[in-house]
Amino acid sequence: MEELLDRITVDSDVLVGKPVIKGTRVPVYLIVGLVANGTSTKEILKEYPRLKEEDIKAALLYASKLVESEVTVTL
Repeated sequence: MEELLDRITVDSDVLVGKPVIKGTRVPVYLIVGLVANGTSTKEILKEYPRLKEEDIKAALLYASKLVESEVTVTL
């Protein structure tokens, strides 16, 4: 499953360094937001035909890894 993360890239010259699907300008946050709002994989792939189902899974895995490693401080 970790190989999915190879589908994500961060480049300061693309969307000011936001994580995107490799070879596109589609940001991870956009995909995660669409899924969170109930957009189906089929609908996302129709709207963004360059994407593959694995790209959507990669975006979700990337977001999951960020939250997993997040440190919260309670005062």
